Amino acid sequence: MRQYGQAPAVEATITALVFRAGPLLCALRLDEVIETMRPMETLPLAGTPPFVLGISVLRGVPTPVIDLCRLLGGGRCEDPQRYVTVRTERGAVAMATGPVLGIRAVDADEAGGHPALLGGAAGRLVAGVGTIGAEPLLLVQSMRAVPDEVWEAAAAAGVP
Repeated sequence: MRQYGQAPAVEATITALVFRAGPLLCALRLDEVIETMRPMETLPLAGTPPFVLGISVLRGVPTPVIDLCRLLGGGRCEDPQRYVTVRTERGAVAMATGPVLGIRAVDADEAGGHPALLGGAAGRLVAGVGTIGAEPLLLVQSMRAVPDEVWEAAAAAGVP
């Protein structure tokens, strides 16, 4: 992956969990993933953005659940097939996704993808854009996926 109009950067291969978020093919660095699981009961959490499905108790810990399809593409995924729990700077978060496709070596570079695709809000969520075959692949930055207002609403609801 490289930015448009720039010389190729040195690419590195990272190990990533590859999955679907609606029609999008996504990947997360494997070192950010805690586990994948079937969707659990999720209770709505007032005062959060539309992409926050609510809060779920995962392994005994109240955890915010994000609809990754809505966060990345704007539309709500029909029925999440998996929760992918990830590490963030402020605690674990579950991302509601489509099917998990497996663990793959993904080519990535520090420059990310095309600047038109990575500006604004997407730039905070997507570390880079690559391909698997002829399909675009979004490398998601889980550490930045949860805005402060979600953590504030969770704290107001008594989530540590």
